[in-house]
Amino acid sequence: MNQKYTKLTVAAIAIAGILITITAVAALSASRTLPLNGTITTVNVEAYTDSACTTPCTALNVGTVSPGSTVTQTIYIKNTGNVQVTLTMATSNWNPTTASSYLTLSWNRQNTNLNAGASVSATLTLTVASNTGSLTTFSCSVTITGTQ
Repeated sequence: MNQKYTKLTVAAIAIAGILITITAVAALSASRTLPLNGTITTVNVEAYTDSACTTPCTALNVGTVSPGSTVTQTIYIKNTGNVQVTLTMATSNWNPTTASSYLTLSWNRQNTNLNAGASVSATLTLTVASNTGSLTTFSCSVTITGTQ
């Protein structure tokens, strides 16, 4: 009788160990991908996809991102006016609205002065939280402004 219980106990422990291992592996390898689609609006400046500033940039599409990742995209900003401006960027219209709790869009040109007629490359960086909850898709609007 003891051997029967011992075999059952060993079998139960082995099954439990297998289930714990499968659960741990699944938890460690699970990932979620999030596509970014956003529109770019400019005020007193123009945004382009190329350094020659010939192809207007009206949307961001960084492809699919994973929780905990950082993705960058380079665009070019040109001051098409006749006075120096200071560059700023802001995001709005997050869809869903909770997306802004998990995602941060920043750039390396905040408060940069840009002379009339000059252009500069700008790197936009999307930082994704390691836990994105139930977020699967999102979008936002990006406004780049040149202020005198």
